[in-house]
Amino acid sequence: MEKQFVLRNVKRVSGEAIDIVIKDGKIAEVTKAGNGHGQLVFDYSGVYVSSGWIDLHVHAFPEFDPYGDEIDEIGVKQGVTTIVDAGSCGADRIADLVTSREQAKTNLFAFLNISRIGLKRVDELSNMEWIDKEKVIQAAKKYQDVIVGLKARISSSVVRNSGIEPLRVARTISHKTSLPLMVHIGSAPPSIEEVIPLLERNDVITHYLNGKENNLFSDKGEPLQVLMDAIERGVHLDVGHGTASFSFKVAEAAKQHHIGLNTISTDIYRGNRLNGPVYSMANVLSKFLYLGYSLEEVIAAVTTHAANWLKKPELGRIKVGDIANLTLFTVQNNPVTLIDSEEDKRVAERTIETKGVVANGELIEC
Repeated sequence: MEKQFVLRNVKRVSGEAIDIVIKDGKIAEVTKAGNGHGQLVFDYSGVYVSSGWIDLHVHAFPEFDPYGDEIDEIGVKQGVTTIVDAGSCGADRIADLVTSREQAKTNLFAFLNISRIGLKRVDELSNMEWIDKEKVIQAAKKYQDVIVGLKARISSSVVRNSGIEPLRVARTISHKTSLPLMVHIGSAPPSIEEVIPLLERNDVITHYLNGKENNLFSDKGEPLQVLMDAIERGVHLDVGHGTASFSFKVAEAAKQHHIGLNTISTDIYRGNRLNGPVYSMANVLSKFLYLGYSLEEVIAAVTTHAANWLKKPELGRIKVGDIANLTLFTVQNNPVTLIDSEEDKRVAERTIETKGVVANGELIEC
């Protein structure tokens, strides 16, 4: 690691040009462009800088198929300095995930799957015996520095005949551990009207823009009352694009009805990274630029909003004294065809491209 280096002529999302001096892995100075001094100077004229992007929903346990990938492949190589594994592992394997983060350059946190087997199978909540409350509580306590919440995938292919019961159990474990829930929504049963009322303040609905029949919007594109009530309670909305969980039509309806943009996440893993429709965080963010959100709103959804939900504000700011986690990117004016999970296409005039990151003080080009 270079002891001291300068990112010269980077610009904030607001357009202000600055130099950022990084020394011994920390932000040592944020100064007017051209004023920073260091042993090495990297000129990034025309390149934006933000605090390091945070992806609140990934699958970073490569051993599990199909939902797995290498940490740095979906982290720093994507321009993402912090990822949150969304329930790949339950109590049986969480120790292995925690160990794997020690070899990675990307910061990793995790939601603990309430099923002890995690995504070893994709119907992990179909057998109630796989939900071992005591094991969940013990794991949450042992790995409290890594685990930020509990994950429950509540859709028909996952719960099968267990119905809504896994979510009721998850709610009791949440109260005992003081950990919020991230709830995956998908095909019924259970119906969305059964699922959403069980969620409380700071819980996360992931896949909230999915286009399946059991989604959060009416056939006319109007938000359901259960969604509006959840927003009123302080439930957090997370994109979780994934292979099957992002619809341009639903996202356009959400924008039209001024549904707040909380966090944009990818639900990325090997399959949808290599073959689409996710590909990368930059590709997903470009979809929200296309939808008409400002660059400031889009970047806030992967920086300040995510950091605040994690209760780690230092990950969502550029401040002297903090460990340096930064993302470098450009906005290109090249028409690109974007595709959603329904194979619906849109042509975007502007796209986001990552150029590099500073991860825990180390400059890494994408």
